[in-house]
Amino acid sequence: MQVVWEDDLNARALDQWTREIPVSAGRGKIYDVNGVLLAGNTPAYTVYARANAVTDAETSATVLSSALALPYEEVLAKLTDGSRSEIVVKKRTDRESVGRIEGLDLAGVYYARDDARFYPYGELACQVLGFTSYDGAGAAGLEGYYERYLAGERGEILFETDLVGVDLEGASAAYIPGKDGFDLTLTLDSRIQALAEEVMARAMEASSAKAARAIVMDVTDFSLLAMVNLPSYDLNDIPRDDLTALNALTRNALVSDVYEPGSTFKIVTAAADLEEYLQGNTSAFAPDRVFSSSRTRSVDGTTIRCWSDHKNGKHAGQTLAEALNNSCNPCFVDIALSLGKETFYKYLSAFGFGRATGLDFSGEAIGMLLPEATLRDCDFARIGFGQSIAVTPLQLACASAAAVNGGYFYAPRLVRSISSSDGASTDLQPRLVGRTVSEEASALLASMLEGVVRDGSGKKAFIEGYRVGGKTGTAQKYENGHIAQGKYVSSFVGFFPANDPKYLALVILDEPQGAYYGSVVAAPCAKEIFEGMIGILGLRPAEA
Repeated sequence: MQVVWEDDLNARALDQWTREIPVSAGRGKIYDVNGVLLAGNTPAYTVYARANAVTDAETSATVLSSALALPYEEVLAKLTDGSRSEIVVKKRTDRESVGRIEGLDLAGVYYARDDARFYPYGELACQVLGFTSYDGAGAAGLEGYYERYLAGERGEILFETDLVGVDLEGASAAYIPGKDGFDLTLTLDSRIQALAEEVMARAMEASSAKAARAIVMDVTDFSLLAMVNLPSYDLNDIPRDDLTALNALTRNALVSDVYEPGSTFKIVTAAADLEEYLQGNTSAFAPDRVFSSSRTRSVDGTTIRCWSDHKNGKHAGQTLAEALNNSCNPCFVDIALSLGKETFYKYLSAFGFGRATGLDFSGEAIGMLLPEATLRDCDFARIGFGQSIAVTPLQLACASAAAVNGGYFYAPRLVRSISSSDGASTDLQPRLVGRTVSEEASALLASMLEGVVRDGSGKKAFIEGYRVGGKTGTAQKYENGHIAQGKYVSSFVGFFPANDPKYLALVILDEPQGAYYGSVVAAPCAKEIFEGMIGILGLRPAEA
C-alpha cells in the first residue's frame, strides 16, 4: 500500500496535519487594442473558519456578525458546524470589514485576499467580455473562453495543526506563492465600441425595435473593432438571481443567433456571378447583360415577386450594378438558377456558410443551410436573394468582408495578444482560411456596391467626400414556420473606402416599428458609425 499508493497517501496525510490559507492569484486583466482597461480586479477578502479550532463560538459570532454585516444565527451555525474542516464565513468582503476583525485573534478564524472582478465601463461590450462566477472563474464570454490564461494558479500558506485542526504551538508555516494569470489585449477599440453602442441605442429607441446589433471589423484581417448587442446590462451588477434575464442579456446574438439575411446576401450572389463570368463561365451574367424586366419569376409552381411594382419602366433594362442598386429579387433568382446548385454551393462554402467562422468565442452557431442534394429549385432560387437560408450576423459580416477585400477569408478574432506579468507577450497572428473570389472580381463588386450608396437604396449611408459602399436588407421574420406579419429584420452592411476597403459595419434592427426598410432605418446608423470612426481615427477623405 505504501509503495503503490505513495503519492495519494502523502497528499492525504499532508491535508490531515496542515491547515491551508489560500493565496489568490491575480486574475489576468483585459485591455482594448489601445491599452484601455476593460476588466480588472478590485481588492477583496474572504473570511474563513475552522469550527474545530474555534474556542468561543458565541463571542466570535458576535464580533463577526457585526464586522461583516451578517446575521448572528447564521455565523454561529457556521462556527459550530464540525462536519466540515473549513467553512467560508463571507466571500469577497472589503478591506474595511476585514480591518474590524484584524488583530482580535479570534481562534479558528482567518482571512485571505480574494480579489473581485471589476469592469470600469459597466455595460460596454458586456456580452463580449462576459463575466466570472461567484468563485471568480470565467463563466461567459471571453472571461470563460480564455479562462485557462486569465485564471492563474492559486498559492497557499500551510500551517501545521493537530488532529482536529488546531494550530500547533511553535510550528512553522510554509508559503507557496500564487501565479498571476495572463493579460489579454483585444482587437476591440473601446472608442469605436462606445460609439457604435450609442448609435444603436438611439436607433433602437427611435424605431421601438426589439433589439439592435452591430459589428465593426477591419476587413484586412477580420479583427473585430466593435460588437454591439442591445439591450445590454451592467457587468458590475449581473442579474444572477434571474436566469431568464441572465440568459437573454448575456447572450452574444451576433455569434449565437441566426436570421434570414434578406437582400444583404445579394453581395454573395453577385460575387459568385462576377467570379464565374471572369473565369469564362457562359452561364454567368456579364456585368453589362440586361435582366428581364418582368416583376415575377415562376419556379416549381411558386411565384417570386420583386418588392417594386415595375410600373412606368421601373427596374427595366437592369444590369447587375443596377439590380444591386434597386435590390431587385428576380435578377438574383436568375443568377442562382443560371449558375446552378453545384457551382453556387461551392461559393457558399468558400464564403463560410454552414460552418463556424472560427472566432475565439464559445457558442458560435453554424447557421442553417439546406443540403444541396435535397434542395428544391424554388428554395434554391430564394437563397439567391437571402431567403431559405439562415446565417449568424458574424457569418454575414465575414462573407461581405471577404467579397470586397480582394477575396481573402480570415478567421475573425477578438484577442490580439496574451501577455504575462513579467512583460512577455505573444501576438496572435491573423489566420487566412481561404480564398473566395479573385481580386479582380472583388474590386468590380466593391465598385458596384459603392454605386448602391451613391445612387441606389443605400443613399442614407452616403458621406460627402468619402467613398462608401454597401447593401441594404429587409427580411420578414418567421414564427412557427410561418411568416410573422408585420415583423421584419432591417439591416445594412457597408464598408469604406470603396476603392481600397478597410472598415466594415453590419447594422441590424430587429422588429422596428413604423418604417422598417433597411434603407431607411439601418443605413443611417452605418453612416453615423462611419462618421464617428472618421473623427476618432482622424481619417482624411483621401484615405477613405
